Amino acid sequence: MPISQWSPQQLQESLQAEHNLLLLDVREDNEFAYAHLAGSRHIPLGQLSARLDELDQQQEIVVICHHGVRSQQACVYLQHAGFSRLYNLQGGIDAWSVVCDPSVRRY
Repeated sequence: MPISQWSPQQLQESLQAEHNLLLLDVREDNEFAYAHLAGSRHIPLGQLSARLDELDQQQEIVVICHHGVRSQQACVYLQHAGFSRLYNLQGGIDAWSVVCDPSVRRY
């Protein structure tokens, strides 16, 4: 099954509507420290398999990286692990910064 893609605007609308979403940031520690969305859970892509027990398979999860490539990989992995309510943030945190919130630093 293909992974659903969300635009930054779709994520923003969902957050404003206070949907119960988990924002899962799969970037490296230094990237997350530099810029991230408030309330995000940080699990670097390389640690995801060892930390699956930290995630709820029933929760809607929006996966975030820098430009959307690593997050897509994480979504595919999570889907194979039994997760089904997954969304990949198109363009990643960079697109979020450009489209929705310029206070989030770009790199």
